[in-house]
Amino acid sequence: MPSHANQSVLVLGLGSSGRAACLMLKAHGARVTAVDSADTPALRETAAQLAAGGVRVELGATIPPVGHFDLAVLSPGVPSTLRLVKDLAAREVPLISELELGYQHTVCLNIAITGTNGKTTTTELVERALTHSHKHTLAAGNIGTPVCDIVGRTRELDYLTVEVSSFQLEGIQHFRPSVAVLLNITPDHLDRYASMADYVRTKARLFENQQPFDWAIVQSEALAQLRSLGCKVPSKTLTFSANNRRADIWMDRSLLISRIEGWEGPLLDMERTKLRGQHNAENLMAALAVGRVLRLPLELVVESLCSYQPGEHRCELVAEVHGVKFINDSKATNLDAVAKALRSMPASRPGEPNVWLIAGGRDKGFDFHDIGPLLAHRVREAFLVGETRAKLRAAWSLFTPCAVKDTLIEAVFGAAEKAEPGDVVLLSPACSSFDQFQDYRQRGEVFRQAVKQWARATDGGASGTGPISGGAPKPASPH
Repeated sequence: MPSHANQSVLVLGLGSSGRAACLMLKAHGARVTAVDSADTPALRETAAQLAAGGVRVELGATIPPVGHFDLAVLSPGVPSTLRLVKDLAAREVPLISELELGYQHTVCLNIAITGTNGKTTTTELVERALTHSHKHTLAAGNIGTPVCDIVGRTRELDYLTVEVSSFQLEGIQHFRPSVAVLLNITPDHLDRYASMADYVRTKARLFENQQPFDWAIVQSEALAQLRSLGCKVPSKTLTFSANNRRADIWMDRSLLISRIEGWEGPLLDMERTKLRGQHNAENLMAALAVGRVLRLPLELVVESLCSYQPGEHRCELVAEVHGVKFINDSKATNLDAVAKALRSMPASRPGEPNVWLIAGGRDKGFDFHDIGPLLAHRVREAFLVGETRAKLRAAWSLFTPCAVKDTLIEAVFGAAEKAEPGDVVLLSPACSSFDQFQDYRQRGEVFRQAVKQWARATDGGASGTGPISGGAPKPASPH
């Protein structure tokens, strides 16, 4: 465990990770300076709190502060292309991520989970399986609690369960999970990475410090991507896939089946769980595989997975109003997540689209045409908001009617006015939320409130029956 006593450390970014890094470093005797390129009321409040604890803070910073630094710690939202970071690299200041800093001070084994989609769900499933099997664990990392916030509690744990993003992996040095899980790799964050290959190589860093006695649990398609780029996985490997029957754990209809020696046969029927769709099948497979390599009793792991309730903002049924389902999938910030959501939506009329899709936000560098054929098959109309609305309309109008709206609330009301019993109004943005909202959670909450407003205005509340037409009159859309 490194000592930071009397070190001069610079922390870049004052979100939750940066704040946690500052507090942990101060507790270990470091002289801490924190900078952020933004200057907002929320950041000023954070800065005041840190300054009261002895941290020097600079907001609106575009260049590093003058002086010598022994170490710089990067928050996940700070890209390596930022001038601040480049200047530090030129000064040969060691750069690590908050994840790496926290890892260096943990005293238990860790299970790390990454992938383009499904990270949070799988992290929650693994945490639940461990706890139900009488193991002590906490979920941390990209799921919301920075690792630096809980390093002092790791002495009490059997395992730390860490959700890891590609941004966090950019700044690792020694980070080594005993069990590393890679769920999938599909296009994302192409506004940050020069190419898809760069993104894949960043995900592959999850395995770079593993030893032959560690475990890698990898979706078979993702493993093929790693191998095509020459990325090595030095640990023992188990594969899973909802589409590849040659994987160690595979899917036959709703059954998740193992071909692992000494563990052959059906493991779980998805119909017993509250999760649906092939993407969730793979999340469950990964959790089952973690249980296997940690020697958890299968019956206890299965019990925990069957009682798992899907989290908020992930294909969450907000209400059913006069036969129309309103689904909040605000966490879907890339095209693959939207595609999975659309495929999992219930159909009402064979061969006819029944989804009114609400999408848009801040562009992450996608080619939005790629999802066109699926839109034509499932979406009756797309309601587009945010910075990317014009780009989305240009890409999608060939496949489905598109309407541009100024706000998310207008989009909800516009879709609800047209929806019929058996239809679905789906918020699945395909973009980040940072153009109009603090994060995907706030975006999802605005969607929820708009649905509640619609339900009250139609005078029927949320119900499973009752047509929209012929019942209560529809309200006018807000302007």
